[in-house]
Amino acid sequence: MKRKKFKWYKNLLICLFFLMIISIITIHSAQTYLSPELGNLALKQFFWYIIGFILTLIIIKIGNERIYKYAWVLYFIGNFLLLLLLFIAPPINNSKCWFIIPGIGSFQPSEFMKIFLMIIISVITAKECAKKKTAKEEFIFISKIFLLFLLPSLLTFLEPDTGVVIIYFLISITILFASGIRKYWFIIAFSILLLFIGIFFYLYFFQQKIFVDLLGTDLFYRIDRLLDWKNGTGMQLENSLTAIGSAGIWGHGYNQTPIYFPESGTDFIFAVYASNFGLVGSLLLLLLLFYFDYCFIRLARNVKNKTDKFMLIGISSMLIFQQFQNIAMTLGLVPITGITLPFISYGGSSLLSYMILLGIVFNIYNDNKKSINF
Repeated sequence: MKRKKFKWYKNLLICLFFLMIISIITIHSAQTYLSPELGNLALKQFFWYIIGFILTLIIIKIGNERIYKYAWVLYFIGNFLLLLLLFIAPPINNSKCWFIIPGIGSFQPSEFMKIFLMIIISVITAKECAKKKTAKEEFIFISKIFLLFLLPSLLTFLEPDTGVVIIYFLISITILFASGIRKYWFIIAFSILLLFIGIFFYLYFFQQKIFVDLLGTDLFYRIDRLLDWKNGTGMQLENSLTAIGSAGIWGHGYNQTPIYFPESGTDFIFAVYASNFGLVGSLLLLLLLFYFDYCFIRLARNVKNKTDKFMLIGISSMLIFQQFQNIAMTLGLVPITGITLPFISYGGSSLLSYMILLGIVFNIYNDNKKSINF
C-alpha cells in the first residue's frame, strides 16, 4: 500500500528557519566577550540545529501514537536521570544540572523532562476528559497530576534549577485548566499557594533566623539573588540595560555589542540582539515570535484529538512564558531566573528538546490536515 505523502506545517517551518538565522548571528556577535576556550559557539549552534532537524525527522518517523504509548517509560527515564545528576554530575557554578559527555559537551536532563512531563500529563488528562467526573473523582485526578509534577520538581529544585521548576508548574496548571475541571479547584489551589507564599516571604523578610534554620542558607541566598532585580542591581542587569538603552532605533550594528555582561550567549541573548539591531530589529523579532506562537495556538484550536490538543496547549504555554520571562528579565521587569530564549539562546540540550517538540507538532498537523480549517 502506498504511503500517504507527509504534509509539513510550512508557516511554522519558515518561522523556524528565520529563528535559526537570528540565533546563529546573535550567538556569533555574543562571542566578542566570551572565552575563546568555549570555541565557536555559533558554529556549534548550527550543528545542534542540524542534529535537531534529524531528531525531528526521527520523531516524525516514529509517530505520536507510539510516543504517547510509552509516556510512563519516558517519565521514569527522565526522573531517573534527574536523580542520577545529584549523585554523579560534576558541580558547575554550584549547580548539578548537567552530565558532561567528553568530546561532545554537556547534557541537561531537565530540558527533556519538560517534554516527558508534558506527554504524561496530556495522555492522562485526555483519558480523564472522556469521563464525566464527580468532585471526588476530580480531586483524585488533580492529586495524580500534582504527584507527577512534584517528583521531577523536587529533583530539579535540588540541582538547583528553580526556573525549570516554574516551567513544570506552568505546563501542569495550563493543561489542568484546559481539561474542563471545575474552576473552584483553582481558587482553592491558588488560595493555599498564596498562603504559603505569604508565610515564606514573612519568614524571609522578618524572621530570617527561623527561615535559615528551617530551609537553610542556600535557599536564603538564592532568594536574595532573585530579588536583586527590584533595585536594578547586579552587573548583568545594569550592563544589559545599558546595551539595550544605548542601541537607539537601528542599533550599534552587527557584531558591535558595546558592553560586557555574563551569559551573553544564553540568558541575556536578547540584550545582545537588541544592542546590535536596535528598536526596529527587536520589534521584528517580537513579531516573528508572536506569529510562531500563533501557529501553535491556531493548530490547538483546530485539532480534535484530546492528547494532541493538550500537548499543543502545554507547548504554547511553555514557549510564551519562556519568551516573556527571558526578554522581560533583560529589561529589569521580572527577576533573573536563568531561563533562556527558545530557539535563540545557545544550548544543545534545550534546542534538541524544542526540536523534538516540533516533530510532535508536525505529526499533529499532518494527522489533522483534513479536518483543520487552514
